[in-house]
Amino acid sequence: MSEEALQFKNRLRRLERKHTAMSNGYRAQLRSDGLIMMTPQRKKSAISGRAVILFVLAFLAFKGFLIANIGIEGYQDRVDRLRSGNAVEAAGSWVMQIDPASELIAEKIGPVLR
Repeated sequence: MSEEALQFKNRLRRLERKHTAMSNGYRAQLRSDGLIMMTPQRKKSAISGRAVILFVLAFLAFKGFLIANIGIEGYQDRVDRLRSGNAVEAAGSWVMQIDPASELIAEKIGPVLR
């Protein structure tokens, strides 16, 4: 195929990709040279970053509360029992293992609980 035909096919492919992206919405942007460009609007995620951070912090606080309530040895014993279970329980034991953040939270909450 000639060079011009390849360039034409590539341009058509880019235009089709841009057209499908713009079918979800677009916005106009004014460039510094005065040209108005239509750019596709990105889809917003259903889950915000703030929600993910709040979930992780709440989960760490929950683990810290459990460690402070049960004690480090009792908590580690329960995590070890989970580790010897099936695959789902082993994955749960990996998530529930003691980490420095939850241990620090347990140290801070411990005196309040007792």
